[in-house]
Amino acid sequence: MEPNSSSRVLVIMPAWNEAEAVGNTVREVLHTNARYDVLVVNDGSNDNTAQEAAAAGATVLNLPFNLGVGGAMRAGFKYARRLGYLQVIQVDSDGQHDPRSIDEVIAGLAHADISIGARFADRGDYKVTGPRKWAMQLLAKVISSLAKTRLTDVTSGFRAANERAVSQYLDHYPAEYLGDTIDSLVVAIRSGCTVTQVPVEMRARQGGKPSHNPAKAAIYLGRSVFALLFALTRKPTSSVITAAETTGA
Repeated sequence: MEPNSSSRVLVIMPAWNEAEAVGNTVREVLHTNARYDVLVVNDGSNDNTAQEAAAAGATVLNLPFNLGVGGAMRAGFKYARRLGYLQVIQVDSDGQHDPRSIDEVIAGLAHADISIGARFADRGDYKVTGPRKWAMQLLAKVISSLAKTRLTDVTSGFRAANERAVSQYLDHYPAEYLGDTIDSLVVAIRSGCTVTQVPVEMRARQGGKPSHNPAKAAIYLGRSVFALLFALTRKPTSSVITAAETTGA
């Protein structure tokens, strides 16, 4: 496979048993903009996720067993680096992320290394309550202070990265619980990556069932605080500096 031009964007979709929604999501993304290439990382699914994604026009990377979002995204970043993509964006395979917002989130990379599609930034009507809301507010406050910019949705999976951020992710992108959001973001910031956010609207899942309930929300609160404390103990990586030196930045 030949490296892609710098004008193309790799849309990475981690997918685990999303056969009901992934095909339509892929088609919608491909129809939104001709410069998008879709990579579905089939994370050990035991349904027809891979077949549905391929039939819709995506390139499919099959993992032999379920690694979680962190492991799937790490595989996607390696693919992006190998083929020479300069911009990548994570999009949920269940259709919650509106493909029409991809360009807006990518545009944030004009002045930052990581651009987050934020659900709580005065746009749309997406809401959370109880322990989950408290956890998200705490995480946003702490990570905003680290990033030296206001961030309202640090657990969003709708986020884009430039070549500099991808280099850092390849050095540190954990597969632990919340590692793909909290841990990866904290270490990226401490390693020198800059972050911005772009207001986006969320949609209902196009298939499957949501996993949230009051008990899981309470567990989320405890785990998110633990994930944040653990992330703060991580050492910054040198990949950002190395990448800049390699590209002559």
